[in-house]
Amino acid sequence: MGLFDFLKKQFVDVLQWVEEYDGILAYRYPMPDFEIQYGAQLVVRESQMALLVDEGHAADVFGAGTHTLDTRTMPLLTNLKHWDKLFQSPFKSDVYFFSTRLQLARKWGTPNPVTIRDKEFGMVRLRGFGQYAYRIADPKLFFLNISGTRDIYTVDDLEDQLRGTVIGAMTDLFAESGIPFIDMAANQDEMAVMLKAKLAGEFSRLGLALDSFVVQNLSLPEELQKVLDERISMNMVGDLNQYAQFQAAKSIPIAAANPGGVAGAGAGLGAGMALGQAMANAFAGGAVGQGNSAGSSPEDVTALLEKLHDLMTKGILSQAEFEAKKAELLKKLV
Repeated sequence: MGLFDFLKKQFVDVLQWVEEYDGILAYRYPMPDFEIQYGAQLVVRESQMALLVDEGHAADVFGAGTHTLDTRTMPLLTNLKHWDKLFQSPFKSDVYFFSTRLQLARKWGTPNPVTIRDKEFGMVRLRGFGQYAYRIADPKLFFLNISGTRDIYTVDDLEDQLRGTVIGAMTDLFAESGIPFIDMAANQDEMAVMLKAKLAGEFSRLGLALDSFVVQNLSLPEELQKVLDERISMNMVGDLNQYAQFQAAKSIPIAAANPGGVAGAGAGLGAGMALGQAMANAFAGGAVGQGNSAGSSPEDVTALLEKLHDLMTKGILSQAEFEAKKAELLKKLV
């Protein structure tokens, strides 16, 4: 060995890692051609854990503290190397440090609406978003399943995998629970607790611990939200009779202000009120037994059935509600 090579030969007697920036989960201690001095000090800080790896075999794990590396503190590595109790020589091994700090405010959200079956509204598309926090709990498992032999493994490297895991669990939970969307949206904290419990096993399998999970919003796409708003309006006014009057009342100022509508045809506001009254009478059964009198002519009944069918198509009325009202209206033609 030449003088240069002799001087280049080095022994590592203190191993430690100070995080240079946030977001590092795993860090391989740089030791190209270096050997670890037997009895060297391994310094692991409170927010870290360390792992010794010998020729690809994960060996001993170290928690916070200063550890003297010898056969007593490295039982698994000693077994892999077949060292005897008198071993005193330098040795080669890879040393990986892991940050066990909480990784806070990690975002999750549905990139596209998730289709689920809702017992109130049928098939709906649901959106959601929130945040979660996790930390490394088992560095050996994390090394074997995730980070491997990379020099540095970051939070961003893991982001897509965790986000996909969260969305998959959310979809399964919503489908399995059978909880109506309205109840989900009104109890987001409870939904978050259920999702955290469902996700805990998936995170643990990766060597992670899920510390917190928050659902910040659950919503429907805009077009479905409009249908829900109509349904809520109907429930607020009560039965179908009141709903017909409510819809007619809403249409009067629109028709009166529209030059091509009822007012433009010369009928004016009075005609709009007459239309609303006719609808209300038909729903209220005011024309029952009066043959084809005002409000129960075949044309009026047909028009009302078309409106009811349109409400059913939009999901505002159920099939059963439509059929019941259809039977009631047809009786008026007898």
